[in-house]
Amino acid sequence: MGTHQIVDAPFVWRADDVANSTEWTFSLTDLQRSEIIEAARRSATGGHTIATLGRETFSVPSLDGDVHSWSQVLNDGCGFLLLKGFPVEELTATEVELAYVGLGLQLGTPVGQDRQANILTHIRDERVPRIDPTVRLYRTDARQDFHTDGSDIVGLLCLNRASHGGESRIVSSMAIYNEILSTRPDLLDVLYEPMHWDRNGEESPGEDPYFALPPLNDVGGLPRFFYIGWYVTDAQRYPRVPRLTDPQLEAMALIERLANDPAIHVEMNFDPGDVQLLSNAKILHAREAYEDPEDPDKRRHLLRLWLTAHDFASVEDLLRGGIPKQRPSTSA
Repeated sequence: MGTHQIVDAPFVWRADDVANSTEWTFSLTDLQRSEIIEAARRSATGGHTIATLGRETFSVPSLDGDVHSWSQVLNDGCGFLLLKGFPVEELTATEVELAYVGLGLQLGTPVGQDRQANILTHIRDERVPRIDPTVRLYRTDARQDFHTDGSDIVGLLCLNRASHGGESRIVSSMAIYNEILSTRPDLLDVLYEPMHWDRNGEESPGEDPYFALPPLNDVGGLPRFFYIGWYVTDAQRYPRVPRLTDPQLEAMALIERLANDPAIHVEMNFDPGDVQLLSNAKILHAREAYEDPEDPDKRRHLLRLWLTAHDFASVEDLLRGGIPKQRPSTSA
């Protein structure tokens, strides 16, 4: 058995502890909105792309104090926040992307999210069937159970909401940790042991299509979940991957049962212009299934950023840098 200890910190919470949304909801001021708009238009006119934009070239002076406060909430507070009033309606699609990356640059460095190392991902239903794990769930309207993403901070900007469903649910991963430690410490030990994960077809030539990593690691003296349950079960399609044991399956089921308890998680809806920011080390998040129109311009549409934080490092180095650009095949 391990020598694990109960975590006692502001980022350990249950639903009732964060029921007052004013404690984690922030609104951009008129000055901040106008400075973001000006910086985005200046960047577009200057020929910048989201790949060439830098913190020094996207200046929003009125954000400086608030950015520090947001970082404190993400690292030392509840681990999440909702930012309202991002000026999506005042900008073109290109300017929105520049503005969103520019906002992210105030908090951290954007990192790659796929095999091309794209720093911005469009989250929407592309009407593609998930015939195998290479079709990532964010490209569909299906439910995503509680999981983590890469890097220190996960950001989601809402451009359009779904006609029905698509609610975001978040839970304190440290609350899950404490509950497992209190009730099933034997399963906590199981989670510190490596499991095999599917690479979803994003491996470089010559790499195995799976990798081994424990769902739990201690980073900076604190436990840290990195968990995407369907990546683990998808990897079972490879004969060389060890079969999941009964204790591993039981531990995974316990994580998901606890996270889906309404007494533990928080649910929120997004409106256009809302930005959800999560500390990936402290929060597991889920998305409910949804329905939306056939018209692509009216479908649920979010923009996702992964950031390596400027002010804190909360995940292991393997994850802080996101997904690196994969080497092309050298075969003829």
